Amino acid sequence: MAKVISLINQKGGVGKTTTAINISTYLANFGKKVLLVDLDPQGNASSGLGVNIQKLEKGLYQALVGTENPHNVIMQLEDAGHDLMPSSQDLAGAGIELVHFENREFKLYEVLRQVNNEYDYIIIDSPPSLGLLTINGLVASDEVIIPVQTEYYALEGLSQLLETIELVRKHLQPRLEIGGAILTMYDKRNRLARQVVKEMREHFPGHVFNSMIARSIRLAEAPSFGKSILNFDSLSKGARSYKALAKEIMEKDEERKKAIQKNLGIDHKLMKQ
Repeated sequence: MAKVISLINQKGGVGKTTTAINISTYLANFGKKVLLVDLDPQGNASSGLGVNIQKLEKGLYQALVGTENPHNVIMQLEDAGHDLMPSSQDLAGAGIELVHFENREFKLYEVLRQVNNEYDYIIIDSPPSLGLLTINGLVASDEVIIPVQTEYYALEGLSQLLETIELVRKHLQPRLEIGGAILTMYDKRNRLARQVVKEMREHFPGHVFNSMIARSIRLAEAPSFGKSILNFDSLSKGARSYKALAKEIMEKDEERKKAIQKNLGIDHKLMKQ
């Protein structure tokens, strides 16, 4: 069964889609079976991987409203090494249409449940807002990862986002966990960037990934060529950053699995006694 991870931040321009694309590609490169779900009506994750969303006849929208089987909208991306459930222009209206559906917050959960067993990881690129589509992404997820830009106002809006996550956990998805914050667009020469890193680690101890995404021109250029940084320039500092991050995500998951197995072992012993 797949681990479902939502990348979320209601602020735009924090590197959320870049992170979704590149951790998907690197997890696949490490041998994991990965599905990237483009939940953003702007479709940047899809176009950033070379998909022309204007010409798409079917995508995530059709799966959400029930006119297509989820398997029929999944694309296999040979270059990226993982699958994609693409966004399309139709998705822009889905936030309004879903309001009239019963269990409207669970539509993405129902879609992903049909393909969950076929993947190790499902990565959701959420819209830069806290609307119904984003709520669907949170409800469908096991874990949330928050990209945070290491620039001025970085922490602005973070408390509102954490409150939203807590509300979803309380009322809709009690198993939802915060996987951590990823610090993006980091420039170690910039004093403010170093200060943001310090503040994040002080305010959220244990919830900030060690791997930081370095500011990189090559990283910014890659989507315009429809490629991940691995396929565009695997030796760039941006590529090294995302490779390290994907490794860290896998290592954290292994640690969690071991902890769960250990606890289950203890519980089993207690039951025997």
